[in-house]
Amino acid sequence: MIKSYHAGYDPTEDTVLIIALEEAKYKLIGMREPVADLGSALRIDELKSRIAELDALTLADNFWADQQNSSKILKESKQLKDRVEEYERLCQRLDDAIMMAEMAIEENDESMIDEIKSEADAIEADEDRMRIEVLLSGEYDANNAILSFHPGAGGTEAQDWALMLYRMYTRWGERHGYNVKLVDWLDGEEAGLKSATIMIEGLNAYGYLKSENGVHRLVRVSPFDASGRRHTSFASVEVMPEFTDDGSIEINDEDLEITTHKSSGAGGQHINKTESAIRIVHKPTGIVVGCQTERSQLQNKETALKMLKAKLMEIKEREHLERIEDIQGVKTNIEWGAQIRSYVFMPYTLAKDARTGYEDGNIQAVMDGDIDGFINAYLKWNAAGRK
Repeated sequence: MIKSYHAGYDPTEDTVLIIALEEAKYKLIGMREPVADLGSALRIDELKSRIAELDALTLADNFWADQQNSSKILKESKQLKDRVEEYERLCQRLDDAIMMAEMAIEENDESMIDEIKSEADAIEADEDRMRIEVLLSGEYDANNAILSFHPGAGGTEAQDWALMLYRMYTRWGERHGYNVKLVDWLDGEEAGLKSATIMIEGLNAYGYLKSENGVHRLVRVSPFDASGRRHTSFASVEVMPEFTDDGSIEINDEDLEITTHKSSGAGGQHINKTESAIRIVHKPTGIVVGCQTERSQLQNKETALKMLKAKLMEIKEREHLERIEDIQGVKTNIEWGAQIRSYVFMPYTLAKDARTGYEDGNIQAVMDGDIDGFINAYLKWNAAGRK
């Protein structure tokens, strides 16, 4: 409680505390409008109508006759319900926080100031995060993401840089509660990797990570250079959504070159002593895919073919082609001038995005997967560019 007057007590202390409570209260009240605007952006009323439609479908007598369709309906219903419930929780938290601030002012309770301020900051952060999710409106944004890593020229240094990126995105996925699954791996000659592919499974994984597609540049003193010289290395990150195979893409057997090899895990860990790993080259385009983490050669082949179809579909959609046959080939220059982002370790520390201008000087945090600032900046930049 606010202290009562006594000899030597400065009443301005009470005034300062009351002002702090009033400021917190009006900050919360001022958030009502943007939160309501967020509800409109999320189309909450439309989502509720769609949920009612989906719930009605689940009551049909033949609902479970088509397992694939019923699973799709249930998945969509859960995703929509989760979004509506999250928004309604945000609204309730805001109302509760305003009420808490009003009670604190009425009772002159200084002990609640920190709690109210903290809750106001948390509500503001959640509102900003949910507003970012509104930007994930692309056709495939909700899908799982497939990430492939390829070093540029430069031997061991570039292969080590590709490994660092692999770790960065793995840690990002784990920080956000996604399931990160290793699909394919080729060890580097001395260190790092020659190529690797991971699947990041979870809602909106592709929507967030599509911003990371491109060439990444590293500047550092190379640990592989005995002279301690500074090196610039490049590696590419390829990001594509996992597509549902609806039969729209047909691949001719004669267009495929399929080889088998022994699989190995990240860092040289051996996964399988038999040649169950599969590598497929699509000869018309030069696309290479591989899988080694399934239980059998047949399963690895099925997964690799699924990835090949996903890659062909992604290129077809991106290049607005009428037919898969129109894809002439895949050319990626992993070199200076093509980078989307630079990571500098020496002579200063800075990660900077070439498209948005967003930068972060805490390079270690970035390499530990703290890249949300870059992702959010890209989503806002990309949305502004479409307007």
